Amino acid sequence: MAKSQQTFNKIEKEKKRLKKREEKRKKMEARKANAKENGTNGIEFAYVDYNGNLTDTPPDPSQKVEIEIESIEVSIPKTLESDKEKVDPVRKGKVSFFDSSKGFGFIIDAENNEKYFTHVSGTIDEIVENDKVSFELEKGQRGMNAVKVTIIKE
Repeated sequence: MAKSQQTFNKIEKEKKRLKKREEKRKKMEARKANAKENGTNGIEFAYVDYNGNLTDTPPDPSQKVEIEIESIEVSIPKTLESDKEKVDPVRKGKVSFFDSSKGFGFIIDAENNEKYFTHVSGTIDEIVENDKVSFELEKGQRGMNAVKVTIIKE
C-alpha cells in the first residue's frame, strides 16, 4: 500500500490558509455592517490649503490668489542666448604629480585649484611634475578627469 501524501506540514499550512480566509470574511462582514450603520459617507470634498496639504475644510476666500495661466510653466524654462555663459572648454593648470611608470597623475586647475585625475591615455604630450598644461575635462568613473593634456610652451 502507498503512503498518504498528506504530511503534517501540509496539514498545518492548509489550516493556516483556511483560518486566514475566515478572518478575511469576518472583516468584510464587519465593514459591511459598519457601512449600513454609519452610511458610506467619507469626506465629501477634499480641499488643498495654502501649504499644499489636503483638508476637509474649504479655504478662506480672503486668502485667494489669482494666477495668470501664462505664468505657469510645466516644463524646463528655455534658456536664452544671453543667459548662456560662453565657457572655454580648454583649461589651464599645473601637474602636481605624475608617475610615468604607472601612467597616471594629477593636475591642479589654475582657476579653482581643483585636483583632476589624468591618465597617460588622455595625454597628448609627455608630461612631468610642475609642467604647465592645458586640458579639457571629461566625466570619469570617480569624477572629472583631465583629457587632451598638452604642455603650454612659455
